[in-house]
Amino acid sequence: MTSAPEAMAAPAGPLPPGAQAPDFTLHSTPDQTVSLHDFKGQPVILAFYPADWSPVCGDQMVLYNEILPEFRAHNAELLGISVDGAWCHLAFAHERKLQFPLLSDFEPKGQIAKTYGVYRKGDGTTERALFVLDADGRVHWSYVSPVGVNPGADGILTALESLPRQGAA
Repeated sequence: MTSAPEAMAAPAGPLPPGAQAPDFTLHSTPDQTVSLHDFKGQPVILAFYPADWSPVCGDQMVLYNEILPEFRAHNAELLGISVDGAWCHLAFAHERKLQFPLLSDFEPKGQIAKTYGVYRKGDGTTERALFVLDADGRVHWSYVSPVGVNPGADGILTALESLPRQGAA
């Protein structure tokens, strides 16, 4: 049985549009961290995925790597997040030639995924979930794909295109 504080801490499902994205600091390498607040003022794509080395996750991350220039055309930063450790992420990123950070939500396991409502407690992994955050750190769009299905990038690109232009009067 869960204690009351845990039940209150984790949303019932993925954070909805309009919700303030919880800040976090996670390891991108064994000795370096990345914080969400480092990207204040620009859109951020959070791509939660179950595990390095699975076929669907590999295909998904490689696709995002290939279209990284399209994300960056919107001034958006892409962050991949799973419960795998930083060493595992380093090997996976090197093998797949990924040019964006993979963040380790390893210990306490899935803590950040829980705050975003996308932790799969029975599996000990995350959902295959996408969040596009606006420049103020609010959820603009979110989507949870079936774990065995690559969600592609169309939803992300549509969400980025629908963000208000910065500096527009």
